[in-house]
Amino acid sequence: MAELKEADAAQLHQEDVDNKCGDGGDGPFVAEETLKSETATDADAKPSITTAERHLSIQTKLEGLEMLVDLSGAGRKSCPLCPEEKFKACYSHKLRRHLQNLHWKVYAEFEGYRMCICHLPCRNVKPSLSGDHASGRHVAHYHCVVCSVTIARKTDMISHLKRHVNKGETEASYSGTSDVLFEEPSPSGQAYEIMKELGTNVQLLPNHTTPQKSDTYFNRKMKTNRQLVFCSLAVLAEERNPVECLDAFGATGIMGLQWAKHLLNAVRVTITDISETCVKMIKENCKLNNIRVDGGMRVPRGSDGASGEVEGVPIATAEVAKMDANVIMHLRPFDYIHLDPFGTAVNYLDAAFRNVRNLGIISVTSTDTGSLYAKSPNVTLRHYGCHIVRTEYYRELAARMVVATVARAAARCNKGIEVLLAVALEHFVLVVVRVLRGPVQADESAKKLRKLMHCQWCEERVFLKLGNMVDDTLPCNCHGSLPGKTAVQLGPLWSGPLFNTGFLRRMLSAAVKHSMDDIQPLVKTLIYESECTTLKSLVHGPSALTNQVECGVVIKTLNTGEESGAADQSGKRKIADESGNFVKKLKSDAALDHPPFYYSIHRHSIRGMNMPKLNKFLQYLTEAGFRVSRTHFDPTGVRTDATLLQFKSVLTKYSVPTCTNASATQTSVSVEKTV
Repeated sequence: MAELKEADAAQLHQEDVDNKCGDGGDGPFVAEETLKSETATDADAKPSITTAERHLSIQTKLEGLEMLVDLSGAGRKSCPLCPEEKFKACYSHKLRRHLQNLHWKVYAEFEGYRMCICHLPCRNVKPSLSGDHASGRHVAHYHCVVCSVTIARKTDMISHLKRHVNKGETEASYSGTSDVLFEEPSPSGQAYEIMKELGTNVQLLPNHTTPQKSDTYFNRKMKTNRQLVFCSLAVLAEERNPVECLDAFGATGIMGLQWAKHLLNAVRVTITDISETCVKMIKENCKLNNIRVDGGMRVPRGSDGASGEVEGVPIATAEVAKMDANVIMHLRPFDYIHLDPFGTAVNYLDAAFRNVRNLGIISVTSTDTGSLYAKSPNVTLRHYGCHIVRTEYYRELAARMVVATVARAAARCNKGIEVLLAVALEHFVLVVVRVLRGPVQADESAKKLRKLMHCQWCEERVFLKLGNMVDDTLPCNCHGSLPGKTAVQLGPLWSGPLFNTGFLRRMLSAAVKHSMDDIQPLVKTLIYESECTTLKSLVHGPSALTNQVECGVVIKTLNTGEESGAADQSGKRKIADESGNFVKKLKSDAALDHPPFYYSIHRHSIRGMNMPKLNKFLQYLTEAGFRVSRTHFDPTGVRTDATLLQFKSVLTKYSVPTCTNASATQTSVSVEKTV
């Protein structure tokens, strides 16, 4: 019956269109034809789907809904989505309010399209109590943007759309994002959409958001992660040229393609994946971006490979291989390795450190937030060998836990690490480290793996020093004022710094150079956090890159090492390493590293007191003589070298009683005077 009604409605709709074309009337469908002609010119959004093939109630903008009726004309006009008996013809100003407040605000959204509520007789009529269908009321409903079925409830429509997504039946032409270009059938017979990110086009299958159902998984929320990794590689490309880089888990190949397309000859990109479907998709994406696919062995380092030109634009080269990540990292050395598996990356750390070049960079992305954020302690202990509990600083705890696991994997290969960047956001943890060869560097990194004493009552925390006994107590007095044990040992965790200020400044310069406006505020926050300061002065130009020797050892070491060319195997590299290590020791002795962990101002607020604004509170802590900064881990967090007691004392000093408490105090005082 529903199919018959659908056919009748479509036939009536076609008859109205024919009548309009025949008599030249200016009904509501004149605007539809105008909209149809305008929509046909927008080939980037939806060339294969025209407006006539979807219902009138499905629109992308309010202007499209208003164009169904000529609101600029005089006289009374009817609503195109309501029958005459429900909404009588009225003037333009009233009809505009009706379209905005009823149809445009009552909708179900899917990929940028709004399925506005429709009151036309598209569905079966509810019978009256006497069984008369004609006297019943029409049911308000929504038209599905994928299969054109009509559903009355909004929640049912949302569930219906989710089933389309899970089955891979979504149409790319209905995507409302500006990144989607067009839709074509893939070689496998499935329709795909083309998404553009950072000037790079990639093909996406309809079920790309469900990793259980698609090999070519793509997560739009990881755009920040991809840009941070790109900036870190761009910094390394300034130090050595060319850079042998590996995207070990290609999927769609978006990350490796961005490297090759924007850094060009400065990098030699290798993209691998174990799935045959992903490899085919990556090769198609290479053709889509005018990137030559190199399936053979690399030419020797330092020689210039063949790079043709198409219309004056140099063609980049990327090697695409179907191979397990552990295998290719054991077979070939790399300068830059990025690990981003679906979940934890602990299974690939040993292979990554086995063949990475000295002073190279390894970036690790972990998305197993359940085990990282103490939701599954048994999985955390199994994967990372750490015991943790849920704390207020759980995100930094997760970042230090990943760094500790990376440091242990490096130490097993007689290598040490220098943490350049550690970011923990809602859905991923990104760690970028520099590899330092030698058992001495491995020992220095291993010494920074320490246990953490954590008070479960006040959440004070302190790292145990090397050689300390277990009976060391926390600065708080919770163990004496409360019965039973209040402190637990967490870890082992990384106790060293999580940021390299000089590297972050160079990342900010790379972000400005490549117009990455999304991550610039984040990188600035990381710079303030690494220096533990609230100063708002940053330099992006060459003057910011002249002081890099003071910020870290790596810049000067790499310049002297790379200029020597083939002297990598000689003793010059060792001399540079020794000088760099000396500078690094001087920096560590200066105690300029940021203090570990942070305090949440809301977690330690005093009940019945109005605490100051966060920026004001940072100023008060600075005036008290403490180092202080905000942190990206928590928008309400304060990173400071003050203890919890000192933190609370400053917070108490500048907090004022609430109005309720003040009035209650005045009332009690007046009552006492009366008595």
